[in-house]
Amino acid sequence: MYWVKPTTEERALPVDRATKQAWLIWTTAIVVYVAALFHRTSLGVAGLEASERFGVGPAALGTFTVLQIGLYALMQIPTGLLVDRFGPRRVLTAAALLMGTGQVLFAIADSYPLGLASRAVLGVGDAMTWVSLLRLAAAHFPARRFPVIVSISAALGGAGNLAATVPLTLLLGGAGWTWTFLVAGLATAAYALVAFWRLRDVPAGVVVPVLQPEPLNTVLRKVAHAWRVPGTRLGFWTHFSTMSTPAVLGLLWGFPYLVEAQGMSRSAASSTLSLLVIGAITSGPVLGSVIARKPELRMPIAGWFLGGALVVWTVLLAWPGGVVPAPIVLTAFLVLSLGGPISGIAFALARDYNPMHRVSTATGVVNVGGFAAVTGSALAVGVLLDLFDWLPPAQAYRIAFLALAVMLVIGVWRTAVWWRRARTAVFEAEARGEDVPVQLRRRRWDAYTAA
Repeated sequence: MYWVKPTTEERALPVDRATKQAWLIWTTAIVVYVAALFHRTSLGVAGLEASERFGVGPAALGTFTVLQIGLYALMQIPTGLLVDRFGPRRVLTAAALLMGTGQVLFAIADSYPLGLASRAVLGVGDAMTWVSLLRLAAAHFPARRFPVIVSISAALGGAGNLAATVPLTLLLGGAGWTWTFLVAGLATAAYALVAFWRLRDVPAGVVVPVLQPEPLNTVLRKVAHAWRVPGTRLGFWTHFSTMSTPAVLGLLWGFPYLVEAQGMSRSAASSTLSLLVIGAITSGPVLGSVIARKPELRMPIAGWFLGGALVVWTVLLAWPGGVVPAPIVLTAFLVLSLGGPISGIAFALARDYNPMHRVSTATGVVNVGGFAAVTGSALAVGVLLDLFDWLPPAQAYRIAFLALAVMLVIGVWRTAVWWRRARTAVFEAEARGEDVPVQLRRRRWDAYTAA
């Protein structure tokens, strides 16, 4: 059996409507998430400055993102456990403090090791935000509103991404490296006081159950059980394939690619990079509402996007000479921008196909998928750029970006495999007379999968 009805204890938060307090708490929390997205992607347009400041090449520059995102991925399951143990209010407050501290250290860092340490601190703080925000939303809003709140939260988080494009480029050119990152870090650390004061773990009048620390073997069993669920595995690979390539472009390699390989000015490159954010912000709420009303369309939408992404990378990598006309680059970035909102499908799969007491663990497992792909891709691109630095930039980036295309192909393959297996699990459950979260229509190829 792949899903379990919630028990009485799991219905401990009887929220039937969104109150003013719920919106106030959500607004307070979303500011921390917006800050997290800004800090996470701030190296996207500052990569060239970072290379000059620390005197490093592409591989060492990629290590900044690999370390930050790698720690983010590793922290997902521990973050779920921390939220279960201490509550989202304390964890989100700690996240703001850590992010602020990390960015302050990055502002004053004058050596490569200190720069790495600062991005590590920032990555740990960043890792604590999304899971905490989801827990607050689940506690304070009715279940029917949850998918919409999640999509709106993700779209608003894009404001942090947007601030890390053109505005950050202008600030770096005017105020300089130290003051830009110093003010951003101090403001985030100071906001931790607001978060601790305004946030509440559960609605007023609801008793928070006291949770005891779980033994390591119990935690590992929960992770193993979540991983064995076909819906969790499908969510993992959906997140892996949909969000990885646009994230790598936005986090680090998009700006250098546009400036060095495509010959754009820095202002034009930051404007083009902002399309990744604008596309996600505008499409996120629309996709969220469609998926909430018609959950059976989740995977077909993901499938159409992955097909479009394969076409995009085929065009970018196969274009003669490697210098792609600007309109095609703009179109490619707009298509890839849909990957972020569509990756939210993965969390809906984790929620639907796991019992409530294991949803946080399954969500962490799913979130690891995308960020593991980002970590591997970012490192591979940096290493390949170092190896082929003797080539013209357009040719070197074309070879390096093959790593992104390969990662996408792997993700599409595994997503297709687990999409078929998850559908088979649903049909088998229906045949046993069990209730299933989403009604699926049988296709001709489902018979071959079952066989």
